[in-house]
Amino acid sequence: MKIAVTGKGGVGKTTFAATLARLYAAEGRPVLAADVDPDANLGLALGFDEETLDSIVPISKMRKLVEERTGASANNQFYHLNPKVDDIPEKYGKVCNGVRLLVLGTVETGGGGCVCPEHVMLKRIINNLVLRREDVVILDMEAGLEHLGRGTTEGVDAFVVVIEPGARSVQTYKNVKRLAKDLGVAQVKVVANKVRNQDDEAFIMEKIPQEDLLGMIHYNTDVIDADRQGKAPFDFSEEVTGEIRKIKDRIDHQ
Repeated sequence: MKIAVTGKGGVGKTTFAATLARLYAAEGRPVLAADVDPDANLGLALGFDEETLDSIVPISKMRKLVEERTGASANNQFYHLNPKVDDIPEKYGKVCNGVRLLVLGTVETGGGGCVCPEHVMLKRIINNLVLRREDVVILDMEAGLEHLGRGTTEGVDAFVVVIEPGARSVQTYKNVKRLAKDLGVAQVKVVANKVRNQDDEAFIMEKIPQEDLLGMIHYNTDVIDADRQGKAPFDFSEEVTGEIRKIKDRIDHQ
């Protein structure tokens, strides 16, 4: 199972992605969490210490590795479109709380449709992350829709769009659903986060089709406290973890 978690910046997609990964790991499932956000902070949300995270270089920044695997260089503008990547998670991933973290980063130049060696490398890695039937891969994507424009997330089983109770977040969900269809991804689901009251719940129920709504996570200051202390929400808030556990159960039965 390969899930791409996406949404606008600040909606809480990293909190959701990290807690979902921890829940699967707690069941004994092999879990790989890939951080594809240039503002990489999935590791902290998983419970990694800052010293370990400071030692990690995103794959997209490993110029020598990209050149070795793709054959690209300053003197060679031709490169392999199918570089060897099957050893990347084991070689460059770090493990904490049963989750293997792989920091991929993103391609910051070239714009939409970039086919530079870095993009080819990231796309190839993402497409090859699931090895066994019981594996779970969770991709914490960059904010916005750039990754959909580049096609980096082709090959995922489902997009989970994290939204807030607001018109702009709902529009993001609609745009993801439209673009995902072009990539051949039929499953686009929604998690509503920072839901404050019954009015917020009613808004979500009105705007999101029932078959697409996985569940709601209510506004909780425990998440803010966890972030302030550099702790994983999974270890800090039983209430939020419980709500995400119910969402996970719905994912498992889709």
